[in-house]
Amino acid sequence: MIRLGLRLTVNGGREAAVRLILIAAAVALGVGLVLMSLAGVNAVNQQNARYAWLGTGTVPASPTGSASTSTTGNTSAASPLWWLLQADHFAGQTIARVDVAATGLHSPVPPGIPRLPGPGQFYASPALSALLHSTPAGGLGDRFPGHQIGTIGAAALPAPNSLIIIIGHTASQLSHLQLSHVPGATEVRSISATSPSSCNGSNCAVGAGISANGIDLILSVVACALLFPVLIFIGTATRLSAARREQRFAAIRLVGATPRQVSVISAVESTVAAVAGVAAGFGLFFLLRTPLAAVPFTGAPFFPGDLSLSATDVLAVAIGVPLAAAVTARLALRRVQISPLGVTRQVTPRPPRAWRLIPLLAGLAELAYFVAAGRPGTTGGQVQAFVPGFLLIMAGLVIAGPWLTMVAARLMARRARRPASLIAARRLADNPRAGFRAVSGLVIALFVTTVAVGVITTRVASHGAPSGSAAASDTLTAQLGYGQGEAIQIQGRSASAPVSRALLTKLHFIPGVQAVALIHANPLGIKISAAKMGLRSSFGQVPAALISCAQLSRIPLLGRCPAGAQAAAIPSAGFLGLDHSLAATTWPAAAISAQRLQRAGVQAIFVGTNGSTSAIERARTALELAYPYLPSPPTTIGEFSAQNNRTTLEYEQLAEVVILVSLTIAGCTLAVSVAAGLTDRKRPFSLLRLTGAPLGVLRRVVALESAAPLLITALVSTGLGFLAAALFASAQLGYSLRPPGAEYYLIVLAGLAASLGIIASTLPVLDRITGPETARNE
Repeated sequence: MIRLGLRLTVNGGREAAVRLILIAAAVALGVGLVLMSLAGVNAVNQQNARYAWLGTGTVPASPTGSASTSTTGNTSAASPLWWLLQADHFAGQTIARVDVAATGLHSPVPPGIPRLPGPGQFYASPALSALLHSTPAGGLGDRFPGHQIGTIGAAALPAPNSLIIIIGHTASQLSHLQLSHVPGATEVRSISATSPSSCNGSNCAVGAGISANGIDLILSVVACALLFPVLIFIGTATRLSAARREQRFAAIRLVGATPRQVSVISAVESTVAAVAGVAAGFGLFFLLRTPLAAVPFTGAPFFPGDLSLSATDVLAVAIGVPLAAAVTARLALRRVQISPLGVTRQVTPRPPRAWRLIPLLAGLAELAYFVAAGRPGTTGGQVQAFVPGFLLIMAGLVIAGPWLTMVAARLMARRARRPASLIAARRLADNPRAGFRAVSGLVIALFVTTVAVGVITTRVASHGAPSGSAAASDTLTAQLGYGQGEAIQIQGRSASAPVSRALLTKLHFIPGVQAVALIHANPLGIKISAAKMGLRSSFGQVPAALISCAQLSRIPLLGRCPAGAQAAAIPSAGFLGLDHSLAATTWPAAAISAQRLQRAGVQAIFVGTNGSTSAIERARTALELAYPYLPSPPTTIGEFSAQNNRTTLEYEQLAEVVILVSLTIAGCTLAVSVAAGLTDRKRPFSLLRLTGAPLGVLRRVVALESAAPLLITALVSTGLGFLAAALFASAQLGYSLRPPGAEYYLIVLAGLAASLGIIASTLPVLDRITGPETARNE
């Protein structure tokens, strides 16, 4: 029977060959997307692991008291290494600066370099090395003492465009920084190998990688959101020409074939197409791996090698897809096994029952339970809590879809006033499974899109979005220190007048610098209400700083003085990196003489520029040279806001990838399903034409049969998506759902319009496939 199945599959004529090619092509696309999804999850974890060494000295101590839970390099070394990790910026990009100093011959060496740099030497990543050679020294190179002696290898680079520099010093230089209370300056005896996905939030390397608080849960949900539509697509593809195959196998049963023989023939036919599709899918994955690696869907691109597949992934896809195709073929022929005569006579299948709603309600109930009981305390517990709930809802939508389609079709039949709507409603009511199957992929895509947009919108509304104003991107700020009196503390030492005339002169002479404003310490004890700053009233009163009104007028982003005032009280430096502009705010006047204001310590320096990269970076370099090793580097307000919202931006990028991929898969599923539906309906439609039904009526029937379940289930899936997003946001994030903006509704409408366009594109074929010759040949 296997040989007969192969012969029927390969030598079954033009129709069999076309069916084989279509199924193989559809499976290849589905398998390629599955492999890309699996490789993407692996790539995020591999990229995250290469951030580990940047957490040296900051990751939690192990129970034995060592500096990290795992190490690289010479772990038996007795000589410690002085270590200081800082962040720097250039043109909106973050530079990881690592200052090191060996205390002996056996000090540990970071990955990616052959040896530690000596005093006056540094290693730079390839991307930073290119920047150093293409940028004037005053804009970047002057910040880093010494000369380059090599490049950092890929083992230490999270991404191909990572900007990292390792600078060598003497031990006395860095030990002095520790005595000066510079944050992060410490002695370490090993290089950390603890990935950010294994460390705890604030103890991870600053601005590097994704902590365990989010990566496992987010990647699990993303994997499910991508894999579920792909599996539906593969299942749909393997059912191409299902009705014709049922009739063919029913005829074989009627001439004496046993159920087992029919099952073997069907399994061989489906498996051959699936195996060919799997092989082509692997080829598609390796063909697209390099361009896919350049997509920064976590905020940074990948190395092509990061998009790798484990042996388990390869075996699961290579064996699982053909096996699933064989099982799907077997299930599709269950009516043939029970009653081959019933298939040949086109007996109406049993209608779906209301029990199909149970998985859907169970998924919603599971999410609702954690809203009432609270989320689990560990990331693993959160994965186990929320992922099954979303899987149940997505599976429940697929299982309940035929029942919902049947109910809607019966209602439509009762209200039908035209022949086309009555025929379409009756056909849908007779076989709602086939009607829903065509739109099942889009239903899942709309659910995934709604959940992703709902959760991201809620998070952005609660955390704030990065400031995108031009003034925020053009204004540079250096936070020097904090203090309530006339003096402030900079790196553990008191400073009464830390800003030199030489620095101010240098800043003013940089082309493109338009203004310099000094934020002074407040010797008057003035405070400002949080409400005036646009913050919640629970913040109460916040510390104030002082500024000259003449300088404030040149930096309008910070607000304005009342008329006639010489100085104003504005929020302390720590409150000025807000995500919203303060330009419309009038601050209270401060009764202080100009001489006393000049003597007060300076908390921060704001530099207004014309927005050019040259002006911003030269001013940043001048500030860094004047105040090295600040707790936070000079940044524009836009950069500061983007850094605070980095996690939100990463989630937004992941959500965009999920939405784009799921909608694309849904469109492919719909196209395959509509094409298969037309093939399966050739005979009944040709008979209708022979009885006198106009072609226009048949076209309206096809449109209604496809559009009715599409619109009905789309409405249900979006509503359930909002409900699931609200439950997840409440249980996991502790926020109430915020409605999305107009972009979401435009995406949904565009998706529905594209789907209706796919349906309409098949209507011209109807005339060709429903002619009288079709009825004669069947």
